[in-house]
Amino acid sequence: MAKISKTQIEKKLERKTNPGLRELIRSLKKQGKLEIANLLAASKRKRIIVNIDRLSRETKQGDKIIVPGKVLGKGSIQHNIIIAAFSFSQEAIKKLKSSKLEEISLLINDKDTKIIS
Repeated sequence: MAKISKTQIEKKLERKTNPGLRELIRSLKKQGKLEIANLLAASKRKRIIVNIDRLSRETKQGDKIIVPGKVLGKGSIQHNIIIAAFSFSQEAIKKLKSSKLEEISLLINDKDTKIIS
């Protein structure tokens, strides 16, 4: 992946209108998580949308996952993982709660997290 500069992220941030998204991108940038901040600051065409069945295929028991975008509810998941995403659809929240999985905000400080993009 090409080098990501804080200035490039700041320029992309100027075009965002969602105050929650702007605040999240700034905090990730300050924490040094430039890859995640850059993916969140991307244009609407390049936004990341992931279904639960894809998470099920690409993860294993106990993984910590970051989705810099939205998690949708298609499919099912059989193993326990921790998912951090910018947003979740209503169907995804129902399925995650019925599976007793954790969904949290994007401010994860662990180094062993996997980014799904």
